[in-house]
Amino acid sequence: MKALLICPVKRKPVATLAEHAPLAVLPILGKALIEYWLEYLVALGARDICISAGDRYEDVLACVSDGARWGLRITVFPEIRELSSAEARAKYRDAGDSNWLPAPHDALLMDHLPSQPEFPLFASYAAWFAAATNWLPRAATPDRIGVREIKPGVWVGQRTRVAASAELRAPCWLGEYVYIGGDTIIGPNVILENKAFVDHGVTVADSLVGPETFVGAFTEIHNSIAWGSTLVNWKRESCLKVPDAFLLCPLKSPAPLFTSAFQPLEVETP
Repeated sequence: MKALLICPVKRKPVATLAEHAPLAVLPILGKALIEYWLEYLVALGARDICISAGDRYEDVLACVSDGARWGLRITVFPEIRELSSAEARAKYRDAGDSNWLPAPHDALLMDHLPSQPEFPLFASYAAWFAAATNWLPRAATPDRIGVREIKPGVWVGQRTRVAASAELRAPCWLGEYVYIGGDTIIGPNVILENKAFVDHGVTVADSLVGPETFVGAFTEIHNSIAWGSTLVNWKRESCLKVPDAFLLCPLKSPAPLFTSAFQPLEVETP
């Protein structure tokens, strides 16, 4: 069976998110948006998928490759703009070919997570955060090797280290290779993407910290999306670039997670 996936192009209400990568490959709880859609289509019986990519085609192709890891055959087509479902069908679906998933699953725009159209991702930063946190209990699927629910509503990925004096308040998600320093409070309603580094004395609540993002000691993050040096308050729809790398910055390399300057890590979660 065949299907089409349409990548969303840049959306003005969440323009800052698209600075990091095409919206289709942005991580949500450790996986790219497009990965959730591919898994969904596999479950429906699709084996051959065309992807229409109107924004940074090369990044989308690098994310999905040929589809072998899902048991799929994937072809990514560059576009100069975002196609509608009707346009994508007309362009890529042969009218005489019946070997397609039934509508609407034959041509899908990835502007929400699978089966969650009531949670649009790109209407606003608040909508993005609401969709991500709503998905949190669904993210710990059987294929997530190493993800553990260490207590009700608290999920922790592989090789994540949490100081003994840190407090984790459900619900929260700590991705892979995350570091949490001492005397921190993480949660409720917090997502720390892969390789986030949270120094000691930090408080994070109702917020998302992007992948490979450093949060400096004694920083407080509330109602925000912190990604690299960018801080977006999703509640107020405000955005700023933090100039002080001691407060918030991107990790150019995962090395700080393992260098002696950050050792010893106090305790590894069970």
